[in-house]
Amino acid sequence: MNPKKLKKLKKRVKKAQQAVHQAPYISELMSARDLFDDFPEIKYLINNALESDRLLKSGLLPQPLPTLLLPDDIQDTIFNQVNQQYPKDDPRGDQLWNKYSAALPKLDRALRNFRDYLEDTYGMWSYVNAPFAKALADYLDGSPVLEIMAGNGYISKGLRNNNANQQIYTTDSQAWTKENETGKHPVTKIEKLDAISAIKKYGDQVEYVIMSWAPDKGETDWDVLQLLRQNYPDVKFLVIGEKNGATNSKKFWQEAQLSQDEEMQKVNQQLHSFDLIDEQIYLVK
Repeated sequence: MNPKKLKKLKKRVKKAQQAVHQAPYISELMSARDLFDDFPEIKYLINNALESDRLLKSGLLPQPLPTLLLPDDIQDTIFNQVNQQYPKDDPRGDQLWNKYSAALPKLDRALRNFRDYLEDTYGMWSYVNAPFAKALADYLDGSPVLEIMAGNGYISKGLRNNNANQQIYTTDSQAWTKENETGKHPVTKIEKLDAISAIKKYGDQVEYVIMSWAPDKGETDWDVLQLLRQNYPDVKFLVIGEKNGATNSKKFWQEAQLSQDEEMQKVNQQLHSFDLIDEQIYLVK
């Protein structure tokens, strides 16, 4: 076999091996990207999701995502393009249209489930993108921070990337490791402490406590808020979540006094929502 053919064969083998090791979800997106190659508005969404996955797989924070929803008129766009490509009543056009029509609902479901994929694969709940981490680091301005319920530590990692000298205590109870990927794939050093114990240990040493995506089951977040109010009134409490939605307890949202001043709004502008979950960052009193 000549060198050129051998090189091509190795490339095909390598590509086949990579496909085998791809998660089924990612393989589904890649197949959809190939199928809808002629539709830039679809490829744009898929490529953004794939790039986010690539960065996370490489141990890097992802970039902001566009809203991962197919355009409302995408079926009309596809239908018109098929009609331009094939004459009326041409069976090839019918076959292509049927192929697209069968794939669209699956792609729509896959894009809507991207957050589920991140949770199941990386234990990433809040979508901590790189510009948000930079904006948050600027807001904190080097102040010592305690992160509670840190999961795999994406927020702390982002802060450390932007300020290596900032004192950051990253803690998590690791109670969820039996149920999902939270805590199984830490991206930074994490101390095994539940939220209350962490605050009692570090509350006198920090200016900020950060809590992201507290579970909506139980009322640990409310216990945290009470503890901070009673014993650490000077510590600023930052919370990332969806108000009265996917995160935190009802009790917490009922009792929390939320604010977003001008500087906080600048941070919040970088916390881009890519699906129907409207997560935001709040200063809580």
